[in-house]
Amino acid sequence: MTGQDTLALADALTPPIEDGDMLAAIDLGSNSFHMIVARYTLGQLRVVDRLRETVRLAEGLDARGGLDADVRQRALQCLSRFGERIRDIPPQHVRALATHAVRRLAAPQAFLVPAETALGHAIEIIAGREEARLIYLGVAHAQPPKPGHRRLVIDIGGGSTECIIGSGFDALERESLQVGCIASTRRFFANGKLTRRRWREALAEVAAEFQQFASTYRALGWQEVVGASGTNKAIGEICAAMKLTKGAVTAEALPVVRDRLLQAGHIDAIDLPGLSEDRRPIIAGGVLVLEAAFEVLGIERMHVSKAAMREGVLHDMLGRRGEADPREASIEALVQRYGIDGAHAARVEATALRLFDQVARPWQLDGDDLRMLAWAARVHEIGLVIAHSQYHVHGAYVLAHSDIAGFSRQEQQFLAALVRCHRRKVPKSAFDALPDRLLRQARYTATLLRLAVLLHRSHEPDEIPQLQASVYGDALRLQVSRHWLEARPLLRVDLECEPEDIGALGVKLVLAAE
Repeated sequence: MTGQDTLALADALTPPIEDGDMLAAIDLGSNSFHMIVARYTLGQLRVVDRLRETVRLAEGLDARGGLDADVRQRALQCLSRFGERIRDIPPQHVRALATHAVRRLAAPQAFLVPAETALGHAIEIIAGREEARLIYLGVAHAQPPKPGHRRLVIDIGGGSTECIIGSGFDALERESLQVGCIASTRRFFANGKLTRRRWREALAEVAAEFQQFASTYRALGWQEVVGASGTNKAIGEICAAMKLTKGAVTAEALPVVRDRLLQAGHIDAIDLPGLSEDRRPIIAGGVLVLEAAFEVLGIERMHVSKAAMREGVLHDMLGRRGEADPREASIEALVQRYGIDGAHAARVEATALRLFDQVARPWQLDGDDLRMLAWAARVHEIGLVIAHSQYHVHGAYVLAHSDIAGFSRQEQQFLAALVRCHRRKVPKSAFDALPDRLLRQARYTATLLRLAVLLHRSHEPDEIPQLQASVYGDALRLQVSRHWLEARPLLRVDLECEPEDIGALGVKLVLAAE
């Protein structure tokens, strides 16, 4: 079965995005929560509403990954208001993503469970490099680049800063640094005092972060620099209000802004033209990070874009529901990079989807579940590149901890859990990393992958002549050809032992050879 065949099956189970549909993207940033609502019309996204609230989630984080109760409550109240606005939009047309501050939580589910209840929709955590990809996608669609024209996009958030070099709509290089306007202000100016000596020391430390990839970026080069999100926009507005530029940020203007900021002597006394009150407490860290980026990367001029990650999420949703799903390309890249036996993986995928087709309705599995099952089948042997012994464990680790473009952290953990459970005993902790809302689908799809892998254990290219599956609650009856099975005594023994192992997935397996 080809990737296109799988997509066709998945699309048949997932309602498509049609003309007139409403879509919503929610960005749970470290400083502000944003929501954008758009209508899909004639192949285009037309924004109908934007909401932004300053939550300062990063301010509530402590050194142990705990979250201040007042900040937590502020976040939940904001999400509740967002949820009221989008309560009539179907779940498959809403995507909410959490970034740096939630990534740093020691127990993210303790926040995410009530947060999802308040919003009324699932919330996914994404890695820094995936955040960078979505930021670039948003900027590229808002300001379409010239063919063959590379641009550097910088996004200074509350807790992290993303730097991307892209061409067209594709991100070529992606980096995410653990410096942002809130984090840097708290780290370097915790007592509120602003001195030139402290600024020089802080600038050296932040510049060292950019140095890690500066040579790679400079070698690739770019023709344009674009700043995304609120911090860059705020600095651009300051430059314009001080009549230094018309809204861009330049290498000449930035030191003037910095000197004016330092003249205040204290964060509470900052008086920069064009600066809003809610930005005042965190602007020092933002200017510091941007100055380090300009210095290390040799930037002369940066234009400011109104687009950011939330716009990228909307366009990514369209891609996920069409032929431009970035996850497909990422899985293919993993297959190539790790030298996976594609022919064998295709046979396992075809059998897994053959079973899926027969049990999807009673088990209430949808197109997203089908995609995850298909991708897990394609990469289930990825751990062989490390060692044959315990290769399913190695593979699960690779999938859970790699930067895989297009996948959220929960999606990677789902994929890793399927690969971890496709052979040998199923550990009790196999699904601990998954939120409760995904446990049922994970158990069922893991069962189907496990059976498909087992039926193809010999790696023979022959097709399974008879394979019928039927479901009664959590019981799965699997019927195979007696003649075909008798010719494979090793497989017959494996199948006879399988009900005990599959039982750990919460499924009762009943075998029938006819």
